[in-house]
Amino acid sequence: MELSIKVKETVGKYAMLSEGDCVLIGLSGGPDSVCLAVILDKLKADFNLSLHAVYVDHGLRPDEAVAEKEFCGDLCKRLGINFFCETVDVKKYKKDNGLNTQEAARGLRYRVFGDIAGDINASRIALGHNADDRAETFLINLFRGSGRKGLTGIPPVRGLESRVKIQDSRFKKNILIIRPLIEIERREIEEFLTEQFKIKNSNFNIPFVIDSSNLKKDYFRNWIRLSFLSELKNRNPALVRNMCRTMDILKEEDDYLEIIVTKTLMKLITGKTAGAIELFLVPLETMERPVLRRVLRRAIDETEGLGGISFTHIWDIIDLVKSGKSGDRIYLPKEIRVIKSYSTLKITSGPPVRIGSHSLDVPGELALKEAGVYLKASLEGVTDDHSDGKTGAIFDAGKMGFPLAVRARREGDFFYPSGSGGRKKLQDFFVDEKVPRDERDSVPVVLSGDDIVWVAGYRADERFRVTGKTEKVLRLKITKR
Repeated sequence: MELSIKVKETVGKYAMLSEGDCVLIGLSGGPDSVCLAVILDKLKADFNLSLHAVYVDHGLRPDEAVAEKEFCGDLCKRLGINFFCETVDVKKYKKDNGLNTQEAARGLRYRVFGDIAGDINASRIALGHNADDRAETFLINLFRGSGRKGLTGIPPVRGLESRVKIQDSRFKKNILIIRPLIEIERREIEEFLTEQFKIKNSNFNIPFVIDSSNLKKDYFRNWIRLSFLSELKNRNPALVRNMCRTMDILKEEDDYLEIIVTKTLMKLITGKTAGAIELFLVPLETMERPVLRRVLRRAIDETEGLGGISFTHIWDIIDLVKSGKSGDRIYLPKEIRVIKSYSTLKITSGPPVRIGSHSLDVPGELALKEAGVYLKASLEGVTDDHSDGKTGAIFDAGKMGFPLAVRARREGDFFYPSGSGGRKKLQDFFVDEKVPRDERDSVPVVLSGDDIVWVAGYRADERFRVTGKTEKVLRLKITKR
């Protein structure tokens, strides 16, 4: 079957193109992108397409980039395709963002795609990924221990926003990335271009250019392509086709599971912000692990500030859900915390709460909005009603001055915990009491002058305890708002 017909079938199968689409082609000069440009030019009349192409110079191969730009520009001129050329600084972006070279290049490349697509009002960005690329991605994800979703390979169609999230990129939300060659094997592409080159009066001087970095086996993907997959294909020429069939099956099953996950997640979310999501705990605790894993993954993926959580971290979260106690938490990269409470599971990248400095009149009340608690102070006569020191405490009012001060902990703070018989650093007290480190700045510390009277919610200070000589009692209470 002629290649253009096969590609047209793929386009129809995945609804890649619509009448009158403006399409931006990612053009590197390599065989895949050149074939894509030629095929889309052949299909242009069928869909009334407006075609544009962009070459992105990553600044990594200056000796080769000049010839590639010239080739791509000449190809577009011959095909009547509007041509853009953009240069990005991969080395700087890599350094500034702590990425490897391939991640940095990919991120900047997609930024360029999004910006130009927005400028020309393109609704489609066409990329030259083929069936072999899909097989390579399958193997890479398999070796990395990916789940079913990772083993579905490269999707034929995907929204640009879901492919890459880069701040300040000016792309429209309805732009789709399409891969019309995704069912075409690399050998078919090279054969097609060779035939085009042989055609008499052909517009092609050379069929394509070769990126030298694609020939280096020090990149894992290149080793997969040049050594591992190449050897497997020698033993089984139908390997790529068979792998793609397996990925199609996995994709269908994955899509079905995603429907279940969507319905489940809608019932679980109790709150969500840009950097945090909170889920009802009880359904999670009884959920089967395959569904739980997907629910957590989806919840994290859809919360912008939670990037960086890997497959391994998901297992850690599942262990917390299934085996952890209320108040337990785990700490993940990029200051992400997962906190299990009595009724919810919270995943957040927001900074820990730190209360400010306040004054507490006696008698009086103080709302600490940042910590979500109220403090209440009252004076009363001597009483035998002793509080537990946590939700409330009583003190000898004659031993302190008013108003009281309320603030977060400070370096060097110390007090004399009731019942301990001696002085203790507040930091050491928090460690002994197993107060999570991300909660310590939200614990109200009540002071008279420079002396700690009460670590609210935990322990009173022995120096201010009620004795037989006490004439007036100060009662402090802490309640949740």
